[in-house]
Amino acid sequence: MKLLIIRHGDPNYEIDSLTEKGWREAEYLAERMAGIHVDACYVSPLGRAKDTASLTLKRTGWAAEECLWLRELEAPIHRPDVTDRKMLTWDWLPQDWTAEPRYFLPDRWYETEIMREGHVKETYDWVTGSLDELLERHGYRREGPLYRAVRANNDTIAFFCHFGVECVILSHLLNISPMVLWHGFCAAPTSVTTVITEERREGIAYFRVNGFGDISHLYCKNEPPAFAARFRECYHNEDERRD
Repeated sequence: MKLLIIRHGDPNYEIDSLTEKGWREAEYLAERMAGIHVDACYVSPLGRAKDTASLTLKRTGWAAEECLWLRELEAPIHRPDVTDRKMLTWDWLPQDWTAEPRYFLPDRWYETEIMREGHVKETYDWVTGSLDELLERHGYRREGPLYRAVRANNDTIAFFCHFGVECVILSHLLNISPMVLWHGFCAAPTSVTTVITEERREGIAYFRVNGFGDISHLYCKNEPPAFAARFRECYHNEDERRD
């Protein structure tokens, strides 16, 4: 089985849609996806993901099932350096989250007071449980850290979603703390992450990433990647965002 995890285009968060650049990115993505056979397609209910998917669906004729659990992760927390409001779970200063060793561990990252107060693990479990239900429909049943290939296949499944929830999906499939993925990886708008199963012994499957955040469809059109999900590379780069 192959999973294609696709982030939405450059977002206009105020109207939950895409910027002019985001629509161009979605168009170039649709050109790319037109050459791929997909057996099933799933999309977040949020506008920016649905708008991104719409151009691909129109071009390919695919049907997409809307899944609530593919929406951007909704588990805001009180970040250590921000006390007057809640922040996104995956947007911490490096010096804060790396100071807590549990955040690096797949079975302990959710134990801190901040994560418990934000009910982050409950939201994580809802997303990953829904993912496992879907994968079982497609022939792969979760058994501990692995999957049982009940009905092994070479199907391709596409997900149009968001960066935060993409990292949750990868965290679950690879048995890695989501904090490491949220803060150590960056998937640009309309990027495509490819995950494939390996079945080296009959019936025992594990998911493996063989392409993360691919935006070759933008490069071939001379379209630079959007800066969304990134922060300034150097502190004095004032034209790039800091927070």
